[in-house]
Amino acid sequence: MQAAGEKLAEAQQTLAGALEGSGHETVEAAQASLTQASQELEECLAATLVAVEQAQLYVATL
Repeated sequence: MQAAGEKLAEAQQTLAGALEGSGHETVEAAQASLTQASQELEECLAATLVAVEQAQLYVATL
């Protein structure tokens, strides 16, 4: 997950650098998609951590 987050950040930086100053709708849409993917990845990581904690608590009760 961390590697995926790093790849998304790299893609955002590359896109921003390559198209700096461009107001084209396609560029804006691509940037928005990368931002959304990054947010969803963070949510996934948070959910995974909660699931791991719950599993650990369950195992502790056995």
